[in-house]
Amino acid sequence: METITLTITLPRELAAEANQAGLLTSESLAALLKREMRQRRTDKLFVAIDRLDQTKADTFDIDEISAEIAAARAKRRRPANLGTVGAGR
Repeated sequence: METITLTITLPRELAAEANQAGLLTSESLAALLKREMRQRRTDKLFVAIDRLDQTKADTFDIDEISAEIAAARAKRRRPANLGTVGAGR
């Protein structure tokens, strides 16, 4: 695995407290970053699910789709000049 070196700037008190807690080691920081990345992916997934759920309100259910298809087919089967029969007389 390729590694990089980072330099970060922290308030002195936070750095001291994090160091005492063992959080400033490479392993601890890597674990924190992995956890945060996983959390952000999860958050994005839930945002997408919420967006999908909101758009779902605008969709038809299978019965409505079937009725629309049946109506369109029935309309297409009707003769085009049905309303014009005898209009020229």
